[in-house]
Amino acid sequence: MFKNRKAVSPVIATVILVAVAITISVAVAYWMGGISSQYTKFEKVEVSSAVCQADTGGWNITLKLKNTGTAQATLKNVFINDFEVIYDDSAIAVVPGQAVADFSSTTGLSMSSGANATVILYISNTYKSYSAGTTLNVKFHSAGGMDYLKLIELV
Repeated sequence: MFKNRKAVSPVIATVILVAVAITISVAVAYWMGGISSQYTKFEKVEVSSAVCQADTGGWNITLKLKNTGTAQATLKNVFINDFEVIYDDSAIAVVPGQAVADFSSTTGLSMSSGANATVILYISNTYKSYSAGTTLNVKFHSAGGMDYLKLIELV
């Protein structure tokens, strides 16, 4: 007596199965995205601008930095053409602006995620025989082992 009756048509059953599968996959994707963001924090510092201005005794180089990563970045060292900036050297001065600490301290220059900083390098014209037209490779080294480079031409 009940052999000729169907419970649900095959088309309706397929639609229901596809809808359930899509709903579950979207829920799992949101869940995995939330978990992965906790473990994938990274630092990324961008040198947004570099301006070199000639002075009577040398050059003032103003670098604007921004941490575009999701974790705090701590810049520990500055290198010019692969020579580390020595802070006792009167030929080079590093002046951080809008910064928490300066490079000569043990903590370095800390930048939280989304933070901006301005670093001013002063290079005398007698330092390492640099002259106008020389291209400098300025490199910031972070506590996380990353290097951030900017090429600057002395004017």
